[in-house]
Amino acid sequence: MAGEINEGSVPAYYREVYEAICCRTDERVQVEVFQRLLQRTDLSKAVLGQIAEHVESTDGFLSKLSLYKALALIALAQQGKQPSPKLLENCIQELPKPQLGEPRDLGTLRMQPAQDDVLTVSQTLDKLLARDAVQVELIPEKKGLFLKHVEYQVTSQRYKISVYRRYSDFDVFHEVLLQRFAYRVVPALPPKRMLKGVLTSVSEREFIEGRRRALGRFINLVARHPFFSEDELIKTFLTFSGSDVQTKLRDSYKKTGDEFMTNRMATLAKEYLPADIQAQFSTSRELIRNIHNSFHKLRDRAEKIAERSKENATDLLMFGRELSTLGSDTSSLPSLASSQSTWGTLRQSLKSLSVEFAVLSDKSAQQGRREEDDVVEKLNLFLDLLQSYRDLCERHEKGVLHEHQRALHKYGMMKRQMMSATVQPKEQASVEQLESRIVQQENAIQTMELRNYFSLFCLHQETQLIFTYLPITSHILGAFVNSQVQGHREMGEVWNELQPKLGCLFGGNNGLKPPI
Repeated sequence: MAGEINEGSVPAYYREVYEAICCRTDERVQVEVFQRLLQRTDLSKAVLGQIAEHVESTDGFLSKLSLYKALALIALAQQGKQPSPKLLENCIQELPKPQLGEPRDLGTLRMQPAQDDVLTVSQTLDKLLARDAVQVELIPEKKGLFLKHVEYQVTSQRYKISVYRRYSDFDVFHEVLLQRFAYRVVPALPPKRMLKGVLTSVSEREFIEGRRRALGRFINLVARHPFFSEDELIKTFLTFSGSDVQTKLRDSYKKTGDEFMTNRMATLAKEYLPADIQAQFSTSRELIRNIHNSFHKLRDRAEKIAERSKENATDLLMFGRELSTLGSDTSSLPSLASSQSTWGTLRQSLKSLSVEFAVLSDKSAQQGRREEDDVVEKLNLFLDLLQSYRDLCERHEKGVLHEHQRALHKYGMMKRQMMSATVQPKEQASVEQLESRIVQQENAIQTMELRNYFSLFCLHQETQLIFTYLPITSHILGAFVNSQVQGHREMGEVWNELQPKLGCLFGGNNGLKPPI
């Protein structure tokens, strides 16, 4: 066992209990239902409290693996042992079986949600953002056997752990995630691009920084997704510290398969879809396409604003340096100018002004970074989500829907061959073989139809997810306004401090022309 609990390592009884008490609308168990299950154990309140401490729950739900862990701890406690995860590590053979009665009798513990709520995504933006916050930081110049490569430190606030990942790890994670959740919004990865000289040029540094930001947006969108953030794949990527995370991810996927094989709603999706689902899908898709286009333009403008702040910082710094160069000029004035000119005194004062302009340059650079970090990044996050939704729509049309139509076409050809065989005498073996192929094709079509309806079911939920994220607009506007207020205030303070110093250069008008 090695202390590791997964779908393949638990007794059949664990799976039967899970099937009896989990929600019909997703793959989790409500905390209230779990509490009722604990009451059936006849264990003391103190022991039940110890078990509950070791079981993770999120938003009022337990994941499947959390329930399995709880069942193992209950079994240990019923044997008179301490319900500790450390004891589970010593379970060499099969995990112990808790005494909870027949699984079919546990169904009464389940809280049945209203049927109308099956399609509803009851989430808010704040709840989604609170699920996790993942930091992706660059660890430069790690040398491989032949080439240098870039490594990232990935830190999950939820799991309170840091792991190290390469781009290829993200790539495999994205691959298996897309296979597991083909009917959900899975954000794209930034391009890989072969690195010729890591961190040796400005363009290379900019590319690596841009990729780091994009990987951060990707993993945060994934870690906050309401339907697969609890999946073992995500937990493995964020917590596994072994030497081969890629093999671990692929093995994890092989144990579970895609969502259609594990989601309880997969074969029931048709029953819950509204009659006008296709019309709703078309309308929502067009609306989201327009929103995507508008946010794309907002992002482009925000990038230009941030770039101008950085350019302003450079100009202010160069302006101050030119003043310093003027002030450092020790050339003597010709006799024809020395008697009346104040240039000598003025020149000496200019040198000191470069300090204030350097401060102004720094403030402007800070302003650019705020605009980039607080505004552009939030816009890019939402754009990544919107683009992944458009990609999902294309997968639905070109994938499931297309495969369904191809299967129907193939079935039609087989039926025509069968009709021809009944009219024209053929060998009995070839007719039976054709009949067998037709039955297989009918089964394939039935599976395709179920997948098509499940794909529409997921699309309906993912559309709601997009609208749940729309209030991020207020976050973006708030960040934009705050960055401008802070930037102008800080710049204004420096300009105000600079103005009195000009009195010694220009007299009482501080450089302003007197009114005419």
